[in-house]
Amino acid sequence: MASKKSEKPKVLIQPVPEKRGYEFQGPIGAFGIIFGLPCLIYAFTFLCNDISGCPAPSLLHPSTLSIDKLKEEVGWPEDGIKGFYDTQVTLWVLGYYFLSLLMQVFLPGTEVEGTELACGGRLKYKFNAFLSAVLILSGCAAGTYLYGAEFALWTFLWDNYLQVITANLIICTVIAIFVYLKSFSVPAPGQLNPELRQLAPGGHTGNALYDFFIGRELNPRIKLPIPLVSETARTIDIKSWCEMRPGLLGWIILNLSNIAHQYRTYGYITDSIVFTTAFQGFYVLDGLYMEPALLTTMDIIMDGFGFMLSFGDLVWVPFLYNFQTRYLAVYPSELGLSGILIVFAVTAAGYAIFRGANNQKNRFRTDPNDPRVKHLKYIETKTGSKLLISGWWGCARHINYLGDWIMAWSYSLPTGVAGYAIIESISPASGEMQRQAVQTPEARGWGMIFTYFYIIYFGVLLLHRERRDEEKCKRKYGADWDRYTSLVRSRIIPGIY
Repeated sequence: MASKKSEKPKVLIQPVPEKRGYEFQGPIGAFGIIFGLPCLIYAFTFLCNDISGCPAPSLLHPSTLSIDKLKEEVGWPEDGIKGFYDTQVTLWVLGYYFLSLLMQVFLPGTEVEGTELACGGRLKYKFNAFLSAVLILSGCAAGTYLYGAEFALWTFLWDNYLQVITANLIICTVIAIFVYLKSFSVPAPGQLNPELRQLAPGGHTGNALYDFFIGRELNPRIKLPIPLVSETARTIDIKSWCEMRPGLLGWIILNLSNIAHQYRTYGYITDSIVFTTAFQGFYVLDGLYMEPALLTTMDIIMDGFGFMLSFGDLVWVPFLYNFQTRYLAVYPSELGLSGILIVFAVTAAGYAIFRGANNQKNRFRTDPNDPRVKHLKYIETKTGSKLLISGWWGCARHINYLGDWIMAWSYSLPTGVAGYAIIESISPASGEMQRQAVQTPEARGWGMIFTYFYIIYFGVLLLHRERRDEEKCKRKYGADWDRYTSLVRSRIIPGIY
């Protein structure tokens, strides 16, 4: 019998890639998202502002609306579109990305294998996003301790918010172009595939715009020429790095900048902005701490990495998701004890469902004999997979989505019935002009378009993800999936949907 040492390594050959049809209404939908969502981010920034109000007053009088008046109210740059970009700001933002990259490579971390790929083998990942976040946030805390709300990072982000958006938009677009071009070097079917590269099932339709948007390569990676570190440490998985690092932590850093702005403006900090930041911060840090769980998500297993995920990770998440605290930085409101308890209860309920379900699934996949999950009932499919039919996953097939969406409510509820106008008046004490955010009857409620948009968007996103996941599972498990859905009938909300 030959010893294990004499066994030849498995030769990995690229199989014929799986192919699927269009999503998001195909090329037309891709075009709309690529050009429409960046415009929406800019629109939110301008139309709910600290210059005239939220929304800008002219929007409430469409019959008398004029472009010149609206530009004045929203703080449109004097040099027009050129004012959206600043080279120095872009370099500082690139510095933040570079710092995150260095931490990924040089900080200690856990090396984990991903799920088995269609081309055979498993990719290795190094995870240390939580440690990186702790160190960066500690640096922010030290700067705040020394300089208070005037800490240069906080004032930089608020004063250059528009240009910071543009910098991230440029970066995400360059990354998307890079991975799209790089994807054409993926080995063809039948060729050797030692690097375990493969095309995403839905990303090689042949339509360049759509493939650029959806992502051609499943797990694009780069190897940095850095000595004295392991191969896993110097190999950057672009998709997982973008998903777990600059954007997620950037969301929390922007929230902290918004708190600092509220203090600089009013001399105090409200419970609403503190609790919103705390809840969102906990959500992010919890995700970073549980970083290896990323490897079982649809983003990693199924989706290619293109403009959709690049933009979503680096622009959409930080600049849309911080909008509630940005609103509260300008219009401070107090929750009071009853409000705090309501928001906390919503968060706790959502988190219990979300984390409880995800932990249960991950433990069962990792070790079905774990005492915490070995009592769960399941059915075994012809492919060898085990599908849970009890516990959290016996309540609904995507019960974690329900928890995620419930938590989203706790981010918007602190803004209340949103809307304000900026009123100018003469200070009786100093005689100087002062500006104050006041909730007028005319503006009240209209600001909810901005502060509650996240809930609506996130709900639609989760519904879309659920449908995509159902389609994938039906295709993978066939008749076994029909048997499973007859046992677990609810999709997301037990007994309702």
